[in-house]
Order: sequence, then C-alpha cells, then structure tokens
Amino acid sequence: MADYDRLREQAEDDGGDGLVFRSMRMEDIPSIIAIEHEAFTSPWTSDAFANELTHNHFARYMVMQLHGEIIGYGGMWIIMDEAHVTNIAVSGAFRGRKLGARLLSELQKLATFFGATRMTLEVRVSNEIAQSLYRKFGFEPSGIRPGYYSDNNEDALIMWAELGRGGAEGRAQSQ
Repeated sequence: MADYDRLREQAEDDGGDGLVFRSMRMEDIPSIIAIEHEAFTSPWTSDAFANELTHNHFARYMVMQLHGEIIGYGGMWIIMDEAHVTNIAVSGAFRGRKLGARLLSELQKLATFFGATRMTLEVRVSNEIAQSLYRKFGFEPSGIRPGYYSDNNEDALIMWAELGRGGAEGRAQSQ
C-alpha cells in the first residue's frame, strides 16, 4: 500500500480542512480500538487488527487523521476485482460532519487503485443512517444475511456498488 500512500501524498489536497488519509500501521491500533469500541457493539480486538495488517495479504486498511489525531478508519479485503468492506468508523466526536462519506470515498479510490471494479459490504438492517450513506455512493441492496450479528442476532443487509467509470464515487460527489 506504500505506492498508494505516495500517490496520495503527491495529490494531497485536504481543502484546508487538515484531513489526511494514510495506510493503517501497527502503532495505530490503540486509537483504532478506542473508535471501534465507540462505534460497534461487537468490536474487533487488537489481535484481529494486528492479524489483518501482518498476515492477510488481501487486506487494505487506512486511517483518517485530523491534525495528527486518528478520527476514523476503514478497511477492506480486495480479492480479484472485488472489494469487501470489513469495517468503517468515525470517532463519535466527529460524526455528523460528512467524514464518513470522505472515508468511504477514499476506500473506493483505494479499491480502484488496486484493481477492484465492484465493492460490497454488510450493514445492520436497523442502521438506516449508514444505509443512506451507502446508497449515495451507489450501493444497492442485494440480499440479507439472517442472524449475521452475533450480539443480538440481527440480520445484515448485503449491498453492492460498481466502482469507477463515473459509478458510485462520481454519483456521491455530485450530490
């Protein structure tokens, strides 16, 4: 992912808002875990993130920083031409500022950079705020995973989006 980081540095234009997107590193995990616990009822562990960063060659994870502070992160697995979002979260203190949209846009750019043409994710059927964001990025419902979430046996809505060629990212930026 170092090549993507170099590309981002060359094209970096944070619009003066101080946001920086970069690859997640092992030393970021404590900050990631704090956000993970704020955002999810069944958070991933430090070991799970460490394994993703060190042993999963399909995994691509990034952090979103504001003036050096990690305020969000996202991750996905890229297998062949498909990207599967594993997690995306913004710190509670920074929600409601369209930063989730910025993060999702960066994930889509990263997926395209690594050759993905489609992106998928699961979202709780009760999480209408996230579903609305995903729809703005071209995601469409394609099925249900019954009892997917182990904390309360809630179903997951499966969503897919086409990437590139004026697809999901272009639609979201024009709205």
